[in-house]
Amino acid sequence: MAPVLEVDGLHRSFGGVQAVAGVGFAVAAGQMLALIGPNGAGKSTLFNMLNGQLRPDAGRVLLRGRDITGLPPRRIWRMGVGRTFQITATFGSMTVRENVQMALLSHHHRLMGLWRPVAAQQREAAEALLARLGMAEQAGRACGILAYGDLKRVELAVALANDPALLLMDEPTAGMAPAERIGLMALTAAIARERGIAVLFTEHDMDVVFGHADRILVLDRGRLIAEGPPDAVRADARVREVYLGTGATHGVG
Repeated sequence: MAPVLEVDGLHRSFGGVQAVAGVGFAVAAGQMLALIGPNGAGKSTLFNMLNGQLRPDAGRVLLRGRDITGLPPRRIWRMGVGRTFQITATFGSMTVRENVQMALLSHHHRLMGLWRPVAAQQREAAEALLARLGMAEQAGRACGILAYGDLKRVELAVALANDPALLLMDEPTAGMAPAERIGLMALTAAIARERGIAVLFTEHDMDVVFGHADRILVLDRGRLIAEGPPDAVRADARVREVYLGTGATHGVG
């Protein structure tokens, strides 16, 4: 089976600083791939090239065999790439259910028909998705009064409403309590396998990374220095040097 995401030889420089240099990898359906590295390693730059916010200087990005390199973010989203952010992005004045309904309506190209109340459209689908994420009891509450961990689950529900083939998660557990982090990532992994979604996530919490990633990519100064299953990456001398050694890391993040 062909990978959901294939990245080949991506390069990006800023003012003579090489932020990403020749990075290539693939993610299969149902797989959790973690992208780690020190601050300034190139993780954010790489993510932004994958979802169209930055155009690479060289290289290709393929989604289910289709070249999406440099396409606008909204078009890439329409083609099946979902994204969650380090800082949650929901409509605080709307209920949990309405946030998910809006995402479902957008996915089905029905936002132009909002002469009907949002509450009447895609309600059952929204409630089914929220139930799967353990948020059914919160469906009628405004997002603006939710606890932070619950907001993260709403954001995941909104991303899943687009029925993505690939989910990009930028620091998905940032700001969460340890138990909430484990719960969110275990749930994400389970849903990824159920739906055949490829997941690429960045994360600073190594317990989350080694506990939930099927494979790990390690970037340092824009270059891929290690790739493999968690045990192999943990034992890699280059990775240990980057995280435990002497060298400071320079570059664009």
